[in-house]
Amino acid sequence: MNGFDRAIAPLLPEGLRSESIATLQVNLGRTCNLACGHCHLECSPLRREQMPAAVMDDLIALTRRSPFRLIDITGGAPELHPRFRPFVEALCNQGRALQVRTNLTTFSGPSCAEMLSLLRAHRVALVGSLPCYLEENVDAQRGEGVYQMAIAALRILNANGYGIDGELPLTLVYNPGDAFLPPSQPELESLYREELRSRFGLFFTRLIVLTNMPLGRFRRRLEATGELRVYRRILQEAFNPSTLPHLMCRHQISVDWDGTLYDCDFNLALGMAVNHGAPRRIESFDPALLHRRRIVTGLHCFGCTAGAGSSCSGALAGS
Repeated sequence: MNGFDRAIAPLLPEGLRSESIATLQVNLGRTCNLACGHCHLECSPLRREQMPAAVMDDLIALTRRSPFRLIDITGGAPELHPRFRPFVEALCNQGRALQVRTNLTTFSGPSCAEMLSLLRAHRVALVGSLPCYLEENVDAQRGEGVYQMAIAALRILNANGYGIDGELPLTLVYNPGDAFLPPSQPELESLYREELRSRFGLFFTRLIVLTNMPLGRFRRRLEATGELRVYRRILQEAFNPSTLPHLMCRHQISVDWDGTLYDCDFNLALGMAVNHGAPRRIESFDPALLHRRRIVTGLHCFGCTAGAGSSCSGALAGS
């Protein structure tokens, strides 16, 4: 029993278990045009892992027969996958609700017009990472010039209705620049709205805040500065039991580029596949076995339960 399991044992004696699979999260690979300092998957332009056509076909067959409420496509930069557009179109033609997670910069040039037209036509929601509303903070995390590329992308997205038309939602994502918990999501959303509106005339639908997980590049930075133990203590001491019912692992499942199943994107980063007797591959996906599966946990789970909580959908509860 790890430290997280001990913390939740008085509340969940049978361990952390799934309650539904409302969301299917699909990771198309590690290829990205950026190499952000907080990336728990350590994606970059040098990574070549991409979902093969056979796994995409298995996913399309799975979504055809399973009633997921949302298909959540992520990466890397999923838009850079060579079969991104036909994959999205096939899912949308099934009538699925779809959202795509993006670092925004792929929408900052004229070459994005065809892809954006496809996403608009199918009312695909966008979740765009903008880790701060200040240029110096974004460039420190993501690289020089990335902030201006993101702002250019937001202008293009607004011009195409995203963040303005209620059927074209544009969610922005904040994460801290260092080893501290994110601030209040509602308060930060108000700041983002005012800053982006007053400085650039830009609009978005909502903001979600994410806690930096001590994984990947961020973990290596914490190790290099001697802060890893301190940050882990911050997360553990901020454990909030009220986040447990809303944890993303209890309501979704993640599929990696190679077809392996994970309870969440962070377990995926650690290579901790679905376990405890449940199927571990997309080819053997069994809703009956996966629906009430016991979730694989570790000390990193304190990152999702600290303060107001954190998940792919943002804060989970009051801090």
